[in-house]
Amino acid sequence: MGKRTMAILRRGQFLRLIVPLLVRVRFTTLRERKAMGRMQRRVGPRTVGPFGLLQPLADGRKLAFKQPVVPTSRRVPLYLGAPVLRFTTRMLGWLVVPLASTRVVVESPYRLLFLFRVSRLEVYGIMFAGWRSNSKYAFLGCLRSAAQMVSYEVCLGLLLLRAIFPRGTLHFGEIVRLQEEGSWFLWSQFPVAFRYGIRMLAETNRAPFDLPEREAELVAGYNVEYGSMGFALFFLGEYRRMRALARLRSILWLGGWSAPRSGRLWSWIPGSAWMGLKTRRILFGYIWVRARFPRYRYDQLMRIGWQVLLPLSMLFFLLVRVMTLLVSR
Repeated sequence: MGKRTMAILRRGQFLRLIVPLLVRVRFTTLRERKAMGRMQRRVGPRTVGPFGLLQPLADGRKLAFKQPVVPTSRRVPLYLGAPVLRFTTRMLGWLVVPLASTRVVVESPYRLLFLFRVSRLEVYGIMFAGWRSNSKYAFLGCLRSAAQMVSYEVCLGLLLLRAIFPRGTLHFGEIVRLQEEGSWFLWSQFPVAFRYGIRMLAETNRAPFDLPEREAELVAGYNVEYGSMGFALFFLGEYRRMRALARLRSILWLGGWSAPRSGRLWSWIPGSAWMGLKTRRILFGYIWVRARFPRYRYDQLMRIGWQVLLPLSMLFFLLVRVMTLLVSR
C-alpha cells in the first residue's frame, strides 16, 4: 500500500480529496455553533452573511492573516512542524475511508489496519507541540492529552477487533454487504457500538472528555502557544478525526452507504448521500453530548478508561473469540 499511496499523492488525488474535506470541516463548525446555540437558548452565528452562513469563511480569513508568534527556542522546526504533522496524519486516514462502494482513493482489503496504524502517529504531533512551546502549561497539557489518547486507543483497537472477528473480514465493502443481506450490526452489537461512541469522544478530546483544554488550569492545553494557521491546523485535524471516526462507525454498525431495509423505496438515493446522512447524525451526537454533560475530572477519565472500559473490552473480545472457535468446529 505504501507505493500505491505515494503514487496517488504524486498524481494529485490527495489534493482533490483534501479541498472538499476542508470545506466540510468549516461548515461542521458552523453547524455545531448553531446547534449549541439552540440547545442553550442563546444567539448563534448570524451576522456574517445570510443566516451566518459565511461565518466559517470569516473565521478562516481571520486565522490566515493573523500574525503568528513563535516562542524563543532552538528547535523552531519541531514547533512549526507539530501542527503540520498532526494535520497530515489525520488527513492520510481519509485515503482509505470510502465515501461509497466505488468512491475511495486507495483500494485495499486492509484499509482498516492502515487507518488504525496512521492514527497512532497523531500523538507525536501533540507531544512535539507541548514540548517545543517552552511553556509549562503547554507541556502539562500535552502530557494529559497523550496519556488520554494512548489509554483510549487500546480500548478502541479491541473494540474494532470485536466488531470484525465474527464477520471474518477486514474489507469495508464486505462488511457493508453483510449488513445489506441481514440487518445492521448495531442491533446485534449495541453494547460494542455504544462503547465505541464513548471512545470516540475520548479519542478526539471532545466534551465531556476535553481535559487537555481546562481553562482554569491549562489555559488551552498543548496548543496554548499557537496562533494563526498553527492553531487552525490543530482544530482542522480534530474535526477531521471526528468525521473519520463517525464514518467508520456508520460503516461497521449502520450499514455504511446502503439504504435501510425499511427504506427500500428510497434505494434510488446514491450511497454517498446515505453515508453523509448517517455521518451527520453521529456528528450531531458529538454536539449534543457537549451541550448536555459536564466535564469529568482527569482521574475519573483515566479510571473509566483503564478500570472499566478496558477490562470490559478484553472480556467481550475473549468471549467472541471463544464462541467463534466453537462455532468453527
